[in-house]
Amino acid sequence: MALIKSISGIRGTIGGNAGENLTPQDIVECTAAFGYWLIQNGANRKVVVGRDGRISGELVSNLATQTLLSLGIDVIDLGYSTTPTVEVAVPKENAGAGIIFTASHNPKEWNALKFVNHRGEFISKKDGEDLLKLIHEGAIKYEGVDKLGKYQKIEGYIDRHIDDILALSWVDVDAIKARKFRVAVDCINSTGAISVPNLLERLGCTAVLINEEVTGDFAHNPEPLAKHLVELSNVIRQQQLDLGIAVDPDVDRLALVCEDGEMFGEEYTLVAVADYMLPIKPGNTVSNLSSSRALRDITRKHGGTYYASAVGEVNVVAKMKEVNAVIGGEGNGGIILPELHYGRDALVGIALILTHLAKSRKSLAQLKAEYPYYFMVKDKIALTPDIDLVSILQQLEEQFKMEDYNTIDGLKVNFEDGWVHMRKSNTEPIIRIYSEGPTEARAKELVSMVRKRVEALI
Repeated sequence: MALIKSISGIRGTIGGNAGENLTPQDIVECTAAFGYWLIQNGANRKVVVGRDGRISGELVSNLATQTLLSLGIDVIDLGYSTTPTVEVAVPKENAGAGIIFTASHNPKEWNALKFVNHRGEFISKKDGEDLLKLIHEGAIKYEGVDKLGKYQKIEGYIDRHIDDILALSWVDVDAIKARKFRVAVDCINSTGAISVPNLLERLGCTAVLINEEVTGDFAHNPEPLAKHLVELSNVIRQQQLDLGIAVDPDVDRLALVCEDGEMFGEEYTLVAVADYMLPIKPGNTVSNLSSSRALRDITRKHGGTYYASAVGEVNVVAKMKEVNAVIGGEGNGGIILPELHYGRDALVGIALILTHLAKSRKSLAQLKAEYPYYFMVKDKIALTPDIDLVSILQQLEEQFKMEDYNTIDGLKVNFEDGWVHMRKSNTEPIIRIYSEGPTEARAKELVSMVRKRVEALI
């Protein structure tokens, strides 16, 4: 069981002892601090909230909502929603902030509160630090009975979100409709079931759905990785469909499966979107340090410049704004299109990928064959309170001082034929070790080499 309070929000497991898990006490405490922080900063006293399909979602949402109302903050509740939909709704509703109740790819026993600002973007590192200080101090002042906030439930925001996507010049609805794509969708028993099929229907696609009941009792591990998408691959092969789509429970990550049932590769979702957009609008791209080199290669091919940021959506967004990126995101299937909003959005990713396929007259497998291919290996080491990760990374930096390395987020070491990145996870009590190379053997060799060095220092 676990509870993680970080600059990006609060995340934990349901049940157990307060202060060690995501209990009602912790939910109220953190929501109160967030609401009070908004008030102190003079933000509009209105917050948009929405949740994914988790079993604990209604409980968590109700506790947080009542806390906000007690602070004199109005609440607009979207109910079942997606993370990008809440992000889109915040500025539309002239709200001071938003909260999404979702633990993203974590299993069903987890839930979280993700905080976004008035622009519908994740709060900054400084804002997160100020919030954590308020949580620690606990000096919160609530309103009297005459100044309580007002509650409003709004239906249909996912459709408004889809309207915005279909209005983008990048999305060719007619071209997609002409292809009459037949698509398998793994809805993972969450709000992908009430968003992805709606989008596909409006694009003239035939959708074959699996795990489409919004129960929160996930049919498999909800992280959209190849080992969890066997059922989706089988459906594509058996019914001879054009492609497969998998999203995570809050629909901000997009994984694709080719017509032969093989994985397109979540690292290549962003690569394919960039390949479609950059010939039309040459420019810069951004992904995080743990993402594939393939985006760099595609960006250079089309005359642009690639930039890397620290891991975390807020860091990617900051770098995208700094370099005026055309497109950006993360290698976990997260697409960020500035013309829509500065947040990862699987729905816009689907529309852009289908446009690319329709206009190129190619299949996913054919596109994949055209891209520079790298093998990525992802490993992790459990963190315990006695592990001094800062010291470990400093010692590793000394060991790799003759190499090309980067310390803006943990330690990334670049080699001519690959790279390895070590950093503390923002969402789990682990050290993440990612590597990439031209062959699977080389990628595994890099991870093994670094893992042995880390274990020797623990």
